[in-house]
Amino acid sequence: MRRMQAAGIDAFGGELRMLELPAPPSPAPDEVVISVHAAGVANWDEFVRTGDWDVGRRPPLALGVEAAGVVAAVGEDVRGLAPGDQVLTHPVPLRHQGAWAQWLLAPAALVARKPAVVGWEQAAAFPVPALTADQALQAAAPAPDGQWVLVHGAGGVTGGLTVQLAAARGATVVATAGPSSAPRVLGYGARVVLDYHDPRWPAHVRDASPDGVGVGANLVESARLVVEINRVEILEAQVLNIVACVVAVEFEISRVSVNASHDRA
Repeated sequence: MRRMQAAGIDAFGGELRMLELPAPPSPAPDEVVISVHAAGVANWDEFVRTGDWDVGRRPPLALGVEAAGVVAAVGEDVRGLAPGDQVLTHPVPLRHQGAWAQWLLAPAALVARKPAVVGWEQAAAFPVPALTADQALQAAAPAPDGQWVLVHGAGGVTGGLTVQLAAARGATVVATAGPSSAPRVLGYGARVVLDYHDPRWPAHVRDASPDGVGVGANLVESARLVVEINRVEILEAQVLNIVACVVAVEFEISRVSVNASHDRA
């Protein structure tokens, strides 16, 4: 049986270490095998390590839930993907092992092509924050076109993606971020960026929005992760005319590159 190198755990709560695990089998009709070039790393991987997030597999387990790489094999029913294609994926629930490994088995439905202009590391760190941003916006403002949307915590990866999605879908975005992030968030499409360190930021949100008519606020959790968020007292501050509020959960994302120069014989 072919083996592969991986970074993972022998038991939930165990220390991260190098493992030698069985490589993926031949893909099922709806699956692809990906030769991993880079994998995302973030604090949700700690939830997997401790057993707090069930990703569908038990140890011995390669960690990692997002990756970018090259398609190595496809199942007989897969259309639109072929060996050699550059792709990215968030293949949860896992069908074999996690992404911190030489190869990754994924449902073709959860695989997307990687744009040629996007690097491996950037592509690998994109899927989970992007999915979180989309789910957060859908929950807070399913039809944002023409609405005013507040994104609180827009300087992080997830918050920045939420601003871009909201603006692309026709919303007028008011965002909060640190001063060093403000120019970048404006570039994402926010109409106004306020410093969340300023205790008066809720009043500034009210001033930025026209014709104060009411409050609609949602404190959003990721649909895949349950994250404890310190509640922002938006309602007490009476932020008016914001029909949707997205409290973006910010993750500092680092990256790990997986050695892709392995023997496929």
